[in-house]
Amino acid sequence: MTRDIEIAYNMAMSEMKKRPPVVVVMGHVDHGKTSLLDYIRKANVAGKEAGGITQGTGAYEVAHNGERITFIDTPGHEAFSKMRARGANIADVAILLVAATDGVQNQTKEAIKVLKQTETPFVVAINKIDKASDADIQNVKNQLLSEEVFLEGFGGATSYQGVSAKTGAGIPELLDLILLAADVEGLTYDPETDAEGFILESRLDTRKGNIANVILKNGTLRTGDNIQAGAARGRVKVLENFLGKKESMLIPSSPASIFGFEILPAVGDKFIAGNIELKDIASATTAKTKAVAPAEGLTILNFVLKGDVSGSLEALSGIIKSLPRPESVHVEIIGEGVGEITDGDVKSALANKSAIIAFRVKPTKAAAALALASSVKIIQSEIIYDLVKVVEEMIKTGTTLKIVGDLEILALFGKRSGKKQVLGGKVVAGEIKNSFVLEMERRGEILGKGRIINLQSQKKDVAVVASGAECGMLFESDTEPRVGDHLVFRQ
Repeated sequence: MTRDIEIAYNMAMSEMKKRPPVVVVMGHVDHGKTSLLDYIRKANVAGKEAGGITQGTGAYEVAHNGERITFIDTPGHEAFSKMRARGANIADVAILLVAATDGVQNQTKEAIKVLKQTETPFVVAINKIDKASDADIQNVKNQLLSEEVFLEGFGGATSYQGVSAKTGAGIPELLDLILLAADVEGLTYDPETDAEGFILESRLDTRKGNIANVILKNGTLRTGDNIQAGAARGRVKVLENFLGKKESMLIPSSPASIFGFEILPAVGDKFIAGNIELKDIASATTAKTKAVAPAEGLTILNFVLKGDVSGSLEALSGIIKSLPRPESVHVEIIGEGVGEITDGDVKSALANKSAIIAFRVKPTKAAAALALASSVKIIQSEIIYDLVKVVEEMIKTGTTLKIVGDLEILALFGKRSGKKQVLGGKVVAGEIKNSFVLEMERRGEILGKGRIINLQSQKKDVAVVASGAECGMLFESDTEPRVGDHLVFRQ
């Protein structure tokens, strides 16, 4: 290196600033990832916290010993393996979480594989050490050794810490290890360059438009910047931090929500923002296609998929495409989209004889009315595997299970006796027969199933009630019905 080059290099390095680490937690679904993240949030974040099972990718910042740490919150469910792998690619440091009570499981092995493939530095957190009677930390260490994870004191240099996501024991020490690992990596950024980062998640808000959740890795992100991520481009109209507060600018490793993309960016895409020239790039987004004409002896099952965010839609699509099926059945995804189910989705499903599979989204009033009138099947659930089970049943039967009868509950009579309830309703489509096993739906979501024990019309026992007629019934179900629910029979 010549003297001039060395001076230029030193000047450039002097302008670089230290960047907080971006951290992802990976491990088996039941080993306490969400509990660990919840505890860290509550102990280190002043503001709102999210709870429950995580099924969409987000990020948040915490403060520890005067330094910032950004956590990427990726789903633990095995259906979201691509999203977890993407999180490891974006992260600077990972926490491999293993329960002291269960040891290394299949998803633990998957996480180890991803971390090694992406060459992501990681520390090990052995959780549930508060369960004294069931915890076996030594066994966990031995199992990790068999997976070629060499811990400190076991022939390796991988740091580990016993923790309890319930009591908080060991968590401050775990955060210390994360900051130490980040220091070893020497994370820096250039505040004067164009902003760069990754799309964590994207969704469509009916009031605000396209929203992208991002993680900033370099430069300074400002309101008014041009921004491009693959085929998606636009201008940063509104910039919010992870607490939903509007900001004029953010620096790495800040999580942010960006309003202003003309189309939804793809999850995992890199973005660049600043005084940049926007380019026309062909979109790789799945477009709506026409249904395949069935060959002789071949059954075609067509589906329109809808999801709340891009990542979960990707997971649902991937699972359905990979489901085993007989050679006589072909599954075709006619369209995929983020956001609520529209009448356009219903029209597409009707034209292509498709069922609509919707994850964590509901139909508009117009779409629900059109679907009911045209007998388009909409299957909606907050749990991805409930949807998968329905699709598996369709593949097994070779049909998308058309609505045979649909009754709207108009009144409930008396108190519920165990699992039984006397109710009154109106058949709004098809017909309802005595002893039918019906699905209970509430605002398009399947809540469970039940059976008609007794069916009456005009105060007389009947075998069937046709569309447009009112009736009463004794209905048995694990789920308590409400006025406005629909009882649906499909075949």
